[in-house]
Amino acid sequence: MSSRRNFIRTSGLITAAALITPLNAIEQVQEVESTKIKPPALKAGDTVAITSPAGAVWDENQIETFTNILKSFGFNVVHGKTLKEKFGYFAGTDELRANELNAFFADKKIKGIFCMKGGWGCARILDKIDYEMIKKNPKVLIGFSDITALLLAITHKTNLITFHGPVGNSGWNDFTKNIFTNVTMVTKPFNFPENPIGEDKIVTINAGKARGELVGGNLTVLSALIGSTYLPDWKNKILFLEEAKEEPYSIDRMLTQLKLSGVLDAISGFVFGKCAKCLAEEPLKAFTFHEVILQHIKPLKIPAFYGAMIGHIENKLTVPLGIQAIIDADKGIISLEESSVV
Repeated sequence: MSSRRNFIRTSGLITAAALITPLNAIEQVQEVESTKIKPPALKAGDTVAITSPAGAVWDENQIETFTNILKSFGFNVVHGKTLKEKFGYFAGTDELRANELNAFFADKKIKGIFCMKGGWGCARILDKIDYEMIKKNPKVLIGFSDITALLLAITHKTNLITFHGPVGNSGWNDFTKNIFTNVTMVTKPFNFPENPIGEDKIVTINAGKARGELVGGNLTVLSALIGSTYLPDWKNKILFLEEAKEEPYSIDRMLTQLKLSGVLDAISGFVFGKCAKCLAEEPLKAFTFHEVILQHIKPLKIPAFYGAMIGHIENKLTVPLGIQAIIDADKGIISLEESSVV
């Protein structure tokens, strides 16, 4: 059990302080790496599409704002029909949203797919996605919050690297743009910077370093997929999570679900980003978010920290799912061992 939780040196030289991973485990990791599909790097002049695979876009001014942001990168922009469709709280029917996503992946002219917003609805279209077609048409897919369901499913079903990052109605400040550029437009490994000045400091839960594939996203969305066929084998994974507007008892319940389903016992490292507005309604009768995280993660004795720039926040990391990374829980740093795009 402990061998899959401890840091594995990428150079093949394992320090005396580190536990030795069995040869067959290393071979399994290498086999997984060899089957990865990395999308072509985005570049100025590319045509990209904006879709809304989940919630309806009620403020259409945001579409124009986001279009101009993408044009500032030099992209040509195509709008999906879902951006103006309303079907209850969805951006059109399940069939429309799924068909649009499939069509954008199939379109050779489109090099990247951006999601306008989250909300709720991506899980409803997972059984309508053409995963075999996506395998043959790799391209950047980026979003977060409810988009987590699409990212997890597509990466698991196709081995395509997907990207947990800003959506159209997110803030796209200089920090966010810089990270996005380095992860999706540059074909080199990237070390995420320390938190910007003014942001909360990293909190180390368990010290040390860990190596594994990055997998994760929104806690609510991920925990709701437990028991489905859209989640990976969690062995040798670094789990990253984020959440917003959930009370500590709700975070407690969802982490308990991950524990009972075996997820937490399998991973090699753990990162929680931000839990925006995750305060108890009655603080004197509740645990804090900090206490809940410690209760669940401290006993795992794997490198773990929280406070990374992942979540419903302005300064946002673009985190690739399926890429090998090293986390340093003492410094609160995530380092990608390989490029996310080719």
